[in-house]
Amino acid sequence: MSAKFQRDMTQGSVARHLILFSMPFLAANLLQALYNMADMFFVGRYNGPVGASAVGAGGQINNMMLQLISGLAIGGTVLIAQLIGAKQIDQLRKTVGTVFTLYCVMAFSLTAVMLVVNPFLVRLMADAAAYDATLEYVQICTGGLFFIFGYNAVSAVLRGMGDSKHPLMFVLVAVVLNIGLDYVFCGWMHMGAKGAAWATVVAQGVSFLLAAIFLRRSDFVFDFRPKSLRIDRKIALQLLRIGFPSSLGATAVALSFMTLTGMAKSIRGLVGTTALSVTSKANSVGILPAVAMQASVSSMAGQNLGAGMPKRALRTSVTGIGITLAITLVVFILMQIFADHVVAFFIGSGGQGLDVNTAQACLEESAAYLRAVSWDYLVVSIGFNISALAISAGHTTYNLVVGLAGSILVRVPVAYLLASSSLGLQGMGYAVPITTMVAMLSHLVYLGSGRWKHSKIIQRVAAEGSARQELEKT
Repeated sequence: MSAKFQRDMTQGSVARHLILFSMPFLAANLLQALYNMADMFFVGRYNGPVGASAVGAGGQINNMMLQLISGLAIGGTVLIAQLIGAKQIDQLRKTVGTVFTLYCVMAFSLTAVMLVVNPFLVRLMADAAAYDATLEYVQICTGGLFFIFGYNAVSAVLRGMGDSKHPLMFVLVAVVLNIGLDYVFCGWMHMGAKGAAWATVVAQGVSFLLAAIFLRRSDFVFDFRPKSLRIDRKIALQLLRIGFPSSLGATAVALSFMTLTGMAKSIRGLVGTTALSVTSKANSVGILPAVAMQASVSSMAGQNLGAGMPKRALRTSVTGIGITLAITLVVFILMQIFADHVVAFFIGSGGQGLDVNTAQACLEESAAYLRAVSWDYLVVSIGFNISALAISAGHTTYNLVVGLAGSILVRVPVAYLLASSSLGLQGMGYAVPITTMVAMLSHLVYLGSGRWKHSKIIQRVAAEGSARQELEKT
């Protein structure tokens, strides 16, 4: 196995490792957000708020599927990081093969299910004027789920091995191609939301295929041959035990935001769905520093816990909080000042096909909602980095409970109450940071409890390593 895909993060400066590891991951996520924003930009510019609403509402359904995929990927990242920390390379090969095989099975299964379910979800979320365009967008993107699964599987494995540079290379290809195809399909051929969907699928497909070819030729731990697609039952159960709670929790969070979009539709119609659609794209950039650092902390802390170094794992989480807050404070200030410009960037200032009052309402209420939501950037900087410690220890059920409780018991009820007040859509926006604040308090209690030091999965990895060493001696 080539060492260029692997980094030992159990030694050296914690801050240096986090910065070097998180920056490529942040750049990769920023690029992913940019090609999602490119869909919104081109469709919004050429189709106005109706097109923007279609891509935004459809994008939230796609995001729900992405959260499901990303949550499952956490299982692979954590287990691989712990195995590398414990220096168990043979077990690593079996784990990587199982990750890719599971992803193939899940990709085809989820595609079949979502093609049937999508019309019902779109009916709940999309305004009548944007229903057809939204459904077309979602169904086409669902057809490309295999490529999304493939990219996330590759990224999960590489990040668990301490490599965040190659995922950046792969997503860069997708971004450049997606933006170019957006211009052709949406601007030149006037295909609207459907064109944006095809641009996304083609770009992701090309990126994944190039990644598979590159890794296969680079002495990677997995050769991407069909005969290598095998599932080790014991490893698969471990992966699902770690990943499924995170997947379910992240999906619940995505569903709660979809519920908010449906609520906004019932309150303000197209104005409401446009506000939440535009904000979801801008917000995806605002929380990127916290998301990138969470992934970095979970990988690095996982290696250190696997190596029996809990104090260094804790220092990793605390350092991550400091770095993330320094970045998100700047993003928060910029969003407060330039929210109107951000909204206008996506949907223009005219509102094609709409009367002047409706177009102006879309701009004003979207900006107000964005300013309210942007307070969340500061709170997630703390909460995400503590939850990363729980992830690295394999305590993903804890994160599931917090995510479900926040989504069902806090975010939706608080959004409904505030939306019913004089604040309207802006009140719904404040429900987002309020929910994160409640979750953060829970994370602080978890951190103080010290449970993250005593993970059964880490103990199992250590025991298997000791047993293997004893066998080798005899």
